[in-house]
Amino acid sequence: MNRTAALIVTYNRKELLTQCIEALLEMPCDIIVIDNASTDGTEATLSSFIGSGQISYHNTGANLGGAGGFNFAIKTALKQGYEYMWIMDDDCIVQPDSLTQLMRVAKAHPDFGFLSSKVLWTDGSRCRMNEQKLLEGSLEDQNPRRCRQATFVSLLLRAEAVRKVGLPISEFFIWGDDVEYTRRLSKAFPCWYVPASMVIHKTANNEGSNIATDSAARLPRYRFAYRNEVYIAKKEKGTRILYQGAKILYHSLRVLVKAPDHKGQRLQIIWSGSREGLSFDPRVEKAS
Repeated sequence: MNRTAALIVTYNRKELLTQCIEALLEMPCDIIVIDNASTDGTEATLSSFIGSGQISYHNTGANLGGAGGFNFAIKTALKQGYEYMWIMDDDCIVQPDSLTQLMRVAKAHPDFGFLSSKVLWTDGSRCRMNEQKLLEGSLEDQNPRRCRQATFVSLLLRAEAVRKVGLPISEFFIWGDDVEYTRRLSKAFPCWYVPASMVIHKTANNEGSNIATDSAARLPRYRFAYRNEVYIAKKEKGTRILYQGAKILYHSLRVLVKAPDHKGQRLQIIWSGSREGLSFDPRVEKAS
């Protein structure tokens, strides 16, 4: 068994998942796929990888969302004794030296909480939804920089750090789980942005999430975003509360000015999700 496991959470994206796995097969790590009960034939598509022992496949039995999926994935890797966990979405395509570059920094800073790769979009530009929040320097710097916040797209975790701070909050379901978790880790351990480690994130566009312009079919999921963000602000207090309040007002104004339709529904989701966050009090699960 390798010391490192790549953990992929997937749901109904078997073509992208296959590309993700094929790139990872060249890496010096084991591969664990966590399937959130996909209904598109994901398990059948992976049958050759599973049968040959190239990957370990786990079906959660229900759609736990990204948050629940990563919680499940990290628990699985810890139980199996991995020292490092390299987590990513199913549309993340690693490059030949992505893990090597992360492990160089892990060796130089063995007390790290997380290490985060530089994430590019399909056209080679920086992927906007995966930009890190740094404690020092700039995202344009070429050397590793101390990092406060990152996403779950090519994030290397250390098992001992996970055991200290606990697991991602599964009740978040989607959105904000990576923000909360990486900020929790960076308060307890030095964490790093590693620009020499690069991956491609094959999102549909490079605009990030925007409730003002997103399609009507996707609007209900934004409730989780505002609920979870208010919870994070409530937990961190101080300027984070002011920041979230300003964000809610700005997003509401953006809906009024730019939304092509369903303006009332969009505003209702922003404000009802935010109100829900005031009483939202999920449990932080300990890591055994």
